[in-house]
Amino acid sequence: MPIRLATRHDGSALAEIYRPAVTDNSASFELDPPDGAEMARRVAKCMERTPWLVYERDGRVAGYAYGGMHRERAAYQWSVEVSAYVHPDFYQQGIGRALYTSLFAALVVQGYRNAYAGITLPNDASVALHNAVGFTSVGVYRGIGYKQGAWHDVGWFERQIAPRVVDPPVPRPLAECVGDPAFVSAIETTVSV
Repeated sequence: MPIRLATRHDGSALAEIYRPAVTDNSASFELDPPDGAEMARRVAKCMERTPWLVYERDGRVAGYAYGGMHRERAAYQWSVEVSAYVHPDFYQQGIGRALYTSLFAALVVQGYRNAYAGITLPNDASVALHNAVGFTSVGVYRGIGYKQGAWHDVGWFERQIAPRVVDPPVPRPLAECVGDPAFVSAIETTVSV
């Protein structure tokens, strides 16, 4: 199975994938690329609540996607902010779509209802990916970030991943879900790539 939960051992590979988004363009608003140890720490922190998935091809991490809390206030607890990054060697191969498909299915099992993504504009490839997996644009924060000598806009996108019901149960932490057959099946919902 090419998609699995990330581990601390993936830190260096994740850092390699993420580095160009920090150093080569403004896709990320970080200014200094994190190293493998920092990425491993981020994986551990994320997975206290939500999944961090990796896509492997030929024994190599080709991409990753994760969800995190959208906002801290209690009424936001059914909403997550998601991100996906793919190694340049694996662009345009459907890996981002596969990762998001599995991530959304896993988040639904946990009890989440809404997914949000912020994309530094312009970024046609990222916007196309998010549109392809069902996101719609909800607005733009104009000139919100300054990096590499320029002010940048961030487009915000949303996707309802499960029905918005009255009195929804509180989302379950990741640790309560990893052995759940529905959760395991969700991660394995990989689209053919």
